[in-house]
Amino acid sequence: MEPEVPMCLRWSCRDVGGWIRRKGFPQYEACFTENGINGRKLIHVTCSTLPQIGVTDFEDMKVITQLLRDLLEVTEPSWNRSISLPYRDNMGLFLEQKSQTGHNHDLLTYKQFIHEQGL
Repeated sequence: MEPEVPMCLRWSCRDVGGWIRRKGFPQYEACFTENGINGRKLIHVTCSTLPQIGVTDFEDMKVITQLLRDLLEVTEPSWNRSISLPYRDNMGLFLEQKSQTGHNHDLLTYKQFIHEQGL
């Protein structure tokens, strides 16, 4: 059975801003909307990228990235995994493909992605 693609991929920048506000971070709504973070770009938002859009409080960064992982249904890499290995969460890899724009990316399904990647 194919997992469902998170609905948030269809969100606009305003939707993402509203989501971050409802999650208790109204001070960062403009950071997301003014930087054009829509649903497809959420997969690229990490603790490393949050300061670039204006989120610099470390405790807030930890909470927001956990909220994003929950929203996108991706897992955090295991603490004992070598950092030299590429990150291998199948849903995360799929969402990276879906984050891109274009007809082929719009039509890509999880099942098709898994088959094409040999996962």
